[in-house]
Amino acid sequence: MNQPANILSEKTLTVGTGVSARPISVIERLAAPDAGADRPVLVWLGGYRSDMSGTKAIEMDALAAEHGIGAIRFDYSGHGVSGGDFADGTISRWTEEALAVISASGARRVILIGSSMGGWIALRVIQEARRLGLGFTVSGLVLIAPAPDFTSELIEPSLTEAERQSLEERGFFEEPSEYSPEPNIFTRALIEDGRENRVLTGLIETGCPVHILQGMKDPDVPHTHALKLMEFLPLDDVVLTLVRDGDHRLSRPEDIARMKAAILSMI
Repeated sequence: MNQPANILSEKTLTVGTGVSARPISVIERLAAPDAGADRPVLVWLGGYRSDMSGTKAIEMDALAAEHGIGAIRFDYSGHGVSGGDFADGTISRWTEEALAVISASGARRVILIGSSMGGWIALRVIQEARRLGLGFTVSGLVLIAPAPDFTSELIEPSLTEAERQSLEERGFFEEPSEYSPEPNIFTRALIEDGRENRVLTGLIETGCPVHILQGMKDPDVPHTHALKLMEFLPLDDVVLTLVRDGDHRLSRPEDIARMKAAILSMI
């Protein structure tokens, strides 16, 4: 497409006050001048310990550039180039940051693209934006290996006695990561806050179409979790694409093509 170039704007947004204040790094792609005011803005919501420079986030931004529409990427506190301590991170805290970033952009309509934990954040953003009466609407959801309620559904049931003891005595436990030389750290605060942010407790009404992309060889979020999520979305237009040989990241060229097609279907 021969759209006029839409430019990137990098900024830092302070979220929270006092000791809870943290600087959040945001990269916003402004829509092309003739894109039309009604075109939705794409918003990337990354996964646990992921950042806005990952393959899928960059490809989402490239899609926005190709079609002349707006896009927003940001790092949660304790992630990437944003400030704040990772150990202070919770679903409530990261949801607050997502809401602040979207609100500060002035976007009226957004499509949320949530990867792994970002899928949980996306659902909480919809719920909280509605509760708070914020000035934007979500017109589409693309969820990639979504992990709603992962602390209570996937982590807590499989805790070893040593991990439980570590949570009690140290306030966290560690486990090796397949994606980083540094171990994953799960804090007691994250797990306790996760219980307060559960979404798989009753009907979820997003008010928009939903497309879920899920690998069947995902070692972190089993595809049965995506099937369970669908049970809580009976009021929405939901498409589930199961990728037989797909892993958790779904970052191969063919996976990226599926993600882009899902996004384009909602623009």
